[in-house]
Amino acid sequence: MRILSWNVNGLRATIKKGFVDWLKNEAPDILGVQETKAHREQLPEPVTNLDHYESYFAEAERKGYSGVGLFTQCEPLSVSDSLGIPRFDREGRVLIARYPEFTLFNVYFPNGKASDERLQYKMDFYEAFLTHCEGLLDAGESVIVCGDVNTAHQPIDLARPKDNETISGFLPEERDWIDRFLAAGFVDTFRMFTAEGGHYTWWDLRTRARDRNVGWRLDYFFVSEDLKAHVRDAFILPDVYGSDHCPVGIDLDF
Repeated sequence: MRILSWNVNGLRATIKKGFVDWLKNEAPDILGVQETKAHREQLPEPVTNLDHYESYFAEAERKGYSGVGLFTQCEPLSVSDSLGIPRFDREGRVLIARYPEFTLFNVYFPNGKASDERLQYKMDFYEAFLTHCEGLLDAGESVIVCGDVNTAHQPIDLARPKDNETISGFLPEERDWIDRFLAAGFVDTFRMFTAEGGHYTWWDLRTRARDRNVGWRLDYFFVSEDLKAHVRDAFILPDVYGSDHCPVGIDLDF
């Protein structure tokens, strides 16, 4: 089984850059997309009615903002777009798909750069999400989390760590949350297979940073410890264009 995740930074824009052909050629079993910036009715029929895929969307109340989507060839047992907390749910940041083997969270975590208030919102979201996941682990569920976490975990996860120590996305409290998330019972799958730096998933478009590979690793696949033995590979697809992020993925032996 192959699961991919991609912050598309506007699904309608990415569609114009070949998204449908890319998805058909790649043919993952499941694809989670983040920052769709669209309601379902705003999307063209070739995307909402793809052959072999069921599609689900979580939409922000505010049009053209946030949003996540899921394309799946494997029929889920259920799909939810709620953490049960209105201040988070109204931004359309989560899809929770339950399958026989695991529960998949496709998440667009908040960005904290805009203001102190948005940084606090991000940290509050982090804490609520951790609490939610801990409850599932305590209940014996197997969990996969994919999406744009909006934080680089370690200095090797961004090209210029020293220059960004006071910038949201690499603040100590943000990085500490990832430490605590892993300690709660999760594994960063990419680091199971790749120990060195220089591998990124986001590049600033304005400075053409991708041309120089001056990037950040902001997009992750985490799995609960009990699923670790099922992960056969975890990877980044830096040669896929269409967004300021590139896709990431995992292969599982289910």
